[in-house]
Amino acid sequence: MKIRNVFLSLLIIGLSWSCTNDDDEVQEPLGDYENGILVSNEGPFSNGSGTVSFISDDLSVVENGIFKKTNDEDLGNIVQSIGFTDDEAFIIANVSNKINVVNRYTFEKIASITEGLNNPRYFIAVNGKGYVTNWGDTADDSDDFVAIINLQNYTVEGTISVVLGPEAILAKGNTVYVAHQGAWGQNNKVSVINTTSNEVVKTLTVGDVPNSMQLDASGNLWVLASGKPSYTEDETPGVLSKINTATNVVDANFQFETTQHPGRLNLDGGDLYYKLGDKVYKQNLSATNLSLDVALEGVSFYTMVVNEGRLYGTDAGDYASNGTITVYDLNTKIAIETLTVGIIPGGIYFN
Repeated sequence: MKIRNVFLSLLIIGLSWSCTNDDDEVQEPLGDYENGILVSNEGPFSNGSGTVSFISDDLSVVENGIFKKTNDEDLGNIVQSIGFTDDEAFIIANVSNKINVVNRYTFEKIASITEGLNNPRYFIAVNGKGYVTNWGDTADDSDDFVAIINLQNYTVEGTISVVLGPEAILAKGNTVYVAHQGAWGQNNKVSVINTTSNEVVKTLTVGDVPNSMQLDASGNLWVLASGKPSYTEDETPGVLSKINTATNVVDANFQFETTQHPGRLNLDGGDLYYKLGDKVYKQNLSATNLSLDVALEGVSFYTMVVNEGRLYGTDAGDYASNGTITVYDLNTKIAIETLTVGIIPGGIYFN
């Protein structure tokens, strides 16, 4: 009897331990907007507010204006972009000179940053700080800067002076790379910033009007420059540059024709993607020249993102009413779904 009782006790303890472990493995959802796609919509240019739309991973659910619905307030004029930390989203309203900080999964507001910004563009978190590119006064070519954000109290705690038109921003380790498109003008630089000293340690020259960047698994930074447009009366070709981030030297430049002005550089697996005219091209990372391999044609996007074999492209329509996002399978080159989002959808992010 004693042996039987001991066995039963051990069995109950084992079952209890097993059930407890199973419960521990079940994770509660982090919020209504986990595991989906966020679309930042710029909103009307002259007045009104930008918005953020949520799309479920399976594309079956679209919810527009999620910041307004959650917080009963507007984001501000021209929602330029969204940047992220592990748990937070930093939503930049360019004209309003404001960054709203929210929980990225619930979209509940945490704070607003309204001081120390001047024409903010893009955000990245590195080395325990946030970094935001700012155009400054577009009539002044010398006041452009990168704002340093304290991620504990959500204030601008310092600035780093940079050359004209800081735009796209990426990081590798403790180094930040900023592409200088040139604001309303043109530039051809990439700033290299050490986030330990918060100083520009090098300025690299790439093609004219660098508009987008990608970092590959080998640590190479790819910069796509569109070139100066024809209306400048000094038209220059687009250039795809490969930068070695170990040495911060431009290792290679792939030049387009003078009248070719590519944009929207993306990276998926071992391939780069970019838009040129009404086509999307694919460029293998190991290629030694421009391959001009057409991935999709007959398209027109306001912005696009490639992720896991799918291309997500937005259409701003008449720039006054709701735009759309279309999802394509790049293997079949067929559109899977077209969904209605907010006014001027300009950013696509996976949450």
